[in-house]
Amino acid sequence: MLIAKVLQAGVRQSLLYGLILLSASCGSQGGNAVDVGPAGDVTAIQHVVFIIKENHSFDNYFGAFPVADGATSGLTSTGKTVPLVPMPDTYQAGLCNRWSCAIQAMDGGKMDKFDLISGSLGAYTQVVEADISNYWAYARQFVLADRYFTSVHGPSVPNFFYAIAAQSGGVIDDGGDPGPGTDCAGNSWGLYAVLDSAGNITYQAPCFDFQTLADSLQGASLTWKYYSDDGDGGVFNSIRHIRSSPDWQDHVASSAQFLADAQNGRLPAMSWLTPPSPWTEEAPKSVCEGENWTVQQLNALMQGPDWNSTVIFLTYDDFGGFYDHVPPPQLDAFGLGPRAPLLIISPFAKAGYISHTVYEHSSVLKFVETRFHLPVLTARDGAASDMLDSFDFTQQPQSPLIVQPRQCR
Repeated sequence: MLIAKVLQAGVRQSLLYGLILLSASCGSQGGNAVDVGPAGDVTAIQHVVFIIKENHSFDNYFGAFPVADGATSGLTSTGKTVPLVPMPDTYQAGLCNRWSCAIQAMDGGKMDKFDLISGSLGAYTQVVEADISNYWAYARQFVLADRYFTSVHGPSVPNFFYAIAAQSGGVIDDGGDPGPGTDCAGNSWGLYAVLDSAGNITYQAPCFDFQTLADSLQGASLTWKYYSDDGDGGVFNSIRHIRSSPDWQDHVASSAQFLADAQNGRLPAMSWLTPPSPWTEEAPKSVCEGENWTVQQLNALMQGPDWNSTVIFLTYDDFGGFYDHVPPPQLDAFGLGPRAPLLIISPFAKAGYISHTVYEHSSVLKFVETRFHLPVLTARDGAASDMLDSFDFTQQPQSPLIVQPRQCR
């Protein structure tokens, strides 16, 4: 019954989707060499870096950020308003971010049942500026988006699929469901829950075959790389035609290699970057240590030769079970899910700007497609915002913001 209601809502919302999010495309044709266009043009961007960390909502990180649409209290299923209490650096509360938990917490847009998915009030917490002072510094100098929603009502894996393909192949939950299941590289993850157009759920091995942004980039002779220490290729291990490609090793690398490429001006046109497990920031891992890892990557890039032509999109794969007060637009049966933080860091990012435009993971793909004149992949990226409201290509380019790692408790 719940899935049927979600599907019905998706049909209604999809009729409005284009009106809500559709932006005009601009940019120039990409080629084997990425040329810089005239002043004031999006082609000033030659390198896109998409950093994806794990499991935090917007209110959990930026609920108290000035001017942004954040909250420092939240609603519960009993109708009470409770404060978002300070969150320890290594948070031990039991949180649920699975498909069913996200739908229950959102409660049809009321955003009032997070207490039912987290063991009482474990979801009603947030960090303060001192806990993520460097992230707040980036937000003050560059762009913070307070309408960046996760693509799926659920956890990491389906949202990672959207971050490379603007779809999940129907996947709505991570592995670990009944039965064995291996990805296209033979790594065991269990079976993934897959939702079809009729609302039926089946369980399938995590090896799929659908087009991704990587295919579009290769078709335009543009370079790309997935930097990850998770299964030697991260989510691309679950895309059969890419995992079996003879040039697979040309496109996957460790996160340590990202540092070297950033420092030495060897970044591809498109980079996906995920942290090693200790620094994802997923509870109960240290937020401070995770932020320090991010600072290390950004300092290397900002001090390298590619800074002047780069944009970094820094976000989180899903809400992690943490409270957020903004109802996500329901575009289709899969999402959108609760908000996650998004920082847009670039010499051409508007200074100190808060974007209130609806974004999702597919919007980053839309930006890349706009910049390099690539075809859209699905209805999601076709209708998503191109994110250009967050840029000013006529401004004096912003200088790097070099910050120091913090001393973690």
